[in-house]
Amino acid sequence: MTDVKQTRATGTEKAKALRSATGLLPAGVQAVTALPAVVPHKIDQVEENPWQGWWAYQRDLWERGILFWDTLRQRADNMIAHERAGKPPLLDFEYEMILDARRFEEPANYALLRITRIDEACLEDCLDPEKPPVVVLDPRAGHGPGIGGFKRDSEIGIAMHQGHPVYFVSFFPEPCPGQTLGNVLHALRRFVEEVARRHPDEAPILYGNCQAGWAATLLAADCEGLIGPTVLNGSPLSYWAGKSGVNPMRIAAGFVGGVWMTHFLADLGDGRLDGAWLVANFENLKPESVWDKYANLFTNLDTERERFLEFERWWNAWYFLSREEIVAIVENLFIGNKLEEGKLNICHGCSVNLRNIRNPLVIFASYGDNITPPQQALDWIPAVYRDTADLKDAGQRIVYLTNPHIGHLGIFVSAKVARFEHRAILESIEQISALPPGLYEMKIDNPTGDPDCHKREYSVHFEERDVSDIEVDTPRQAFERVREMSEVNEAFYSTFISPFVQSLSNPATASMLEWLHPMRTSRYLFSEEFNPWMRAITALAPMVERGRKSLPPTDPFRAAEREASERISKIIEKAREQRDAIEEKVFELAYGSAMGKPADGAENGAR
Repeated sequence: MTDVKQTRATGTEKAKALRSATGLLPAGVQAVTALPAVVPHKIDQVEENPWQGWWAYQRDLWERGILFWDTLRQRADNMIAHERAGKPPLLDFEYEMILDARRFEEPANYALLRITRIDEACLEDCLDPEKPPVVVLDPRAGHGPGIGGFKRDSEIGIAMHQGHPVYFVSFFPEPCPGQTLGNVLHALRRFVEEVARRHPDEAPILYGNCQAGWAATLLAADCEGLIGPTVLNGSPLSYWAGKSGVNPMRIAAGFVGGVWMTHFLADLGDGRLDGAWLVANFENLKPESVWDKYANLFTNLDTERERFLEFERWWNAWYFLSREEIVAIVENLFIGNKLEEGKLNICHGCSVNLRNIRNPLVIFASYGDNITPPQQALDWIPAVYRDTADLKDAGQRIVYLTNPHIGHLGIFVSAKVARFEHRAILESIEQISALPPGLYEMKIDNPTGDPDCHKREYSVHFEERDVSDIEVDTPRQAFERVREMSEVNEAFYSTFISPFVQSLSNPATASMLEWLHPMRTSRYLFSEEFNPWMRAITALAPMVERGRKSLPPTDPFRAAEREASERISKIIEKAREQRDAIEEKVFELAYGSAMGKPADGAENGAR
């Protein structure tokens, strides 16, 4: 102990001598005195040779800075190249187009693809003829298609690994003129019928992600219905549900006056809504996640670069929705909540009633999902069925599975979730279909904790639940007032303002607004084609990579950097929480009714 104290004293004396000799000490070296609380086992080494450690960190910081900006340049170049190629689906699998809905009598910008090959392996070589086909539907909520299969460990990859014939519902960047929600649903039904025709012995399994989940539900609940099981992943069906302090998106319409704002943006886009607006809303919902994304890239540049670019290819591919379909979606679903109430009319003579569903439903939700929390995925059940006996009398079976912490995107893109939960669902489809009518919670027992374990190493069982177990605490009167306000504002805007805005909008003005959208300019800024200064980064990056000398994560300066980044993230998080709390209070004052119980950690919506 005495030797340690003497060593530290010696280091301190050296630092004082250096300070007196030079008259000043670099800021980074001054900070070293505060580092023992972070990395005490490294401080002696730094104090003995402060300049060496400091300049090594400065070099590492400079190298990471150059490569960080070069990564953003690559992202911009990838984005531009993808746009020039026509924004094809970002699938890591070969495919062939089976049907193009743009050529249907009622056209829609959708297409049915059949997955044919993984590298050199033809799919037919590993198919199990006894397994039903899987149809993966990707969400059309601003992004392009591909989230269900842009990497091997994905929903498509797992289904192919299990021997299922796999089909993928893709869509094109531009909607057909005047495309309606009814046109989309008719196209999806044609796709399902085509898959069923190709596989007459087994009913198709529909795999709906997020917004595509409620689209699949509409098919199951309309006048024709579906036969095969439907898996809903992070799919909202009860749009007013949620937890106070956790799910602020549900109250957003109350601050913009309802659906008229969506209508206005679509008018400015010459009849199209730019998907970049929807993606911007997602990022504004949790701004600390945006900071964490870039901070993680900068901190772990040597290992995170390729993963970052892979994900950003999909995240920054923004598609358009027609004015008619986006207004119908927002008005009838997100604000009107008419799906839950059974008041949604798809087309003339065909309405949607969730009580009509007869095919098995599997609902996968997560308590870490702030976009589609378990309440929005499950609370429609007690709204549709009076009690468990009513659900059983309807001949319906509903199975739900929850994850305690994964975020919204993690439900679709997490490799661990794909290899574990999604595989377990597919391997249990036969069991689920054989369950008697009722409500069940799916439990997975995995003693090994390995997401790559096989069925014999983990077990699945289904615990019967009562409809009354689903906790419902929704201020319906407040949201009904928002709906009424939205209807009034939309009627006024449609009658008096929309014709004027449409007369001023044209393809040229819409294109200008598209190019000037902040989501695009913030990306294009780092491309050489838009920013000549990035040519210096392009020239420096290869040289930096060749001579790269990265510091270990245990370096005290790196540790201090991570701590500072985490503190900034916490500051942004606290500011966001204050923002959300103020908005909920204002909403409550404006529309009445308490917003429900505050969130309590990972409190279950279904006990």
